[in-house]
Amino acid sequence: MRISNALLATIVALCCAACSVGPHYKRPDMALPAQFVAPGTSRATTGSPQVEAADPQFWHSFHDPELTTLVERALTSNNDLRSALAHYDAADALWRLSKFDRYPTVTASEDVGREKLAASQAFGYPRNYRYSNSTLNASWELDFFGRVRHNIESQHQQLLATANDQAAMQVAIVGEVAATYIDLRGQQERLRVARQNAENEGRTVKLVEATYSAGRGTQFDTARARAQYESTNSRIPALLSAIALDEHRLAVLCGQSPDTLVAELDAQKPLPDLPEGIDPGTPAELVRRRPDINASEQRLHAATEEIGIQTADLFPRLNFAGLLGIAEYHSDSPFDGFSPVNMAALNIDWSFLDRGRVKARIAASQADGDAQLAQYQQTVLLALEDVDNALVRYARSREQDAQLSQAAADSKRAADLADIRFREGATGLLDLLDAQREELEAEDAYATSHLNSASAAVSLYKSLAGGWPQLQPAKIARP
Repeated sequence: MRISNALLATIVALCCAACSVGPHYKRPDMALPAQFVAPGTSRATTGSPQVEAADPQFWHSFHDPELTTLVERALTSNNDLRSALAHYDAADALWRLSKFDRYPTVTASEDVGREKLAASQAFGYPRNYRYSNSTLNASWELDFFGRVRHNIESQHQQLLATANDQAAMQVAIVGEVAATYIDLRGQQERLRVARQNAENEGRTVKLVEATYSAGRGTQFDTARARAQYESTNSRIPALLSAIALDEHRLAVLCGQSPDTLVAELDAQKPLPDLPEGIDPGTPAELVRRRPDINASEQRLHAATEEIGIQTADLFPRLNFAGLLGIAEYHSDSPFDGFSPVNMAALNIDWSFLDRGRVKARIAASQADGDAQLAQYQQTVLLALEDVDNALVRYARSREQDAQLSQAAADSKRAADLADIRFREGATGLLDLLDAQREELEAEDAYATSHLNSASAAVSLYKSLAGGWPQLQPAKIARP
C-alpha cells in the first residue's frame, strides 16, 4: 500500500512538472555600434585592399617564413598551451561524468567470509560458519524537475568555456611570439644603424686625429669627435642585451631552453612586411569571434543553470533503488544453503521543511549569475576598447612611419654632403658632427617607428582574435 502511494505521488509530481524548473538561459542583449570609427577602418579612405583580421593564420600576412616556423613551434610545444589542453580534457571528463546521471547506476558486490560466534551468541547452533552474499544494485534519480539536466548543461557550458580559454591562450601565445620576433628584428635593425653610424664616426675621428697630427686641427676638435663616437658606441650594449632577451623569450615560448634558438636567430634579417590595411569587420562579428567573450558568456550560461539546480531542491527528489542477489550460509544448521534476495524501493527526499536554506542557496546562485552577467558586459566593452585602441595605434604609427622614413633619408643625404664638404675644407667639424648625430637619431627613430608599426599590427590582429588556429599542442607526457 505504501508503494502504491509512492507511485501515486510520483505520477502527481510528473503531471505538475512537465519541464525543468528554474530560469532558461537567454543570450543578453547589448547595444553595439554598427562599425568601428577609429582611423583607417574605412576601405574608402585607405584606397587599398585590406587583409582580413580574423584570418586564423594572420602571421602569413607578414611574409616571413621564420616567423611562421616559430609560431607553429609554439602552437605545438608551448607549455602554457599544453596546460590549457589538460584543463580542457579535465572539463571534458567532468561533462561526460555528469551525463551518466541520466541513467541508472548499476554496481555489483560480493561479500565472502568466515565467522566464529561467542557461545552466548550461537543459541545452541554451531559457532563456526561461512557465508557468501552476491548482489546487483541499481539506483536511478527520476529527473522530473530538471536537476540532472541543469547540471549536465552547466558542465557542458563549463567545457565550452574551457575550450574558449584555450583558444584565447592560443591567441595570446601567437601574439606574443609575433610581437617578440618583430621586436627582435627591430632591435637588430637599430643595432645595424648604430654600428654603421659608429663606423662613419670612427672614420671621422681618424681623419680629425690625422689633421691634428699634421698641425692643422685642435685638441678640442679631436675630443669632441671622439666623444660623439663613444656616445654612439654606448648604444650597442643595450641593443645587444635587448636582442638576447628576445631570443631567450622566443625559445621559452616554443617550449625550449632559453639558449636553444640563439644561433638560429642571431643572423640579422629585416623587419617583416606590413599589410597595407587590416579590415576589422564589425563589432557584432568581433563579439561572436573573440574567445574571451564566448568564454564569459558560457560561464554566464553555466551560472544560470546553477540557479535551476538549486531551485529543483524546492521540489521532491525521487530515487528508485533495486537489489538482486543470492545469499549462501554454511554452518550445519537449518539456515544452510542458498536463498535469493531482492528489493525494490522508491525514495522521496523533499526539503520542504528546510526551505530557508534552499532559498538562501537559490539567492546565492542568482547573485553569482548577476556577477557573471556584469562580467560578460564588461568583457564586451573591454574588447571594443581594445580594438579601437589598436586601430588608432596602427593608423597613427603608419603615418609616423612614412614621415620618419623621409626624415631618415634626408638626414643621411645631409650627412654624406657634410662629410664631402668637410674633406674639401668647405665646412667645419661642428657641422659634420651635427649632421652625423642627426643622421643617427633620424635613422634610429625610423627603425623604432617601423618596429612600432609592426607591433601595432600584431596588437590589432590579437585584439580582433586573429591567430586562433585549429592546431592543438602535444599532450603532456607522464614520467
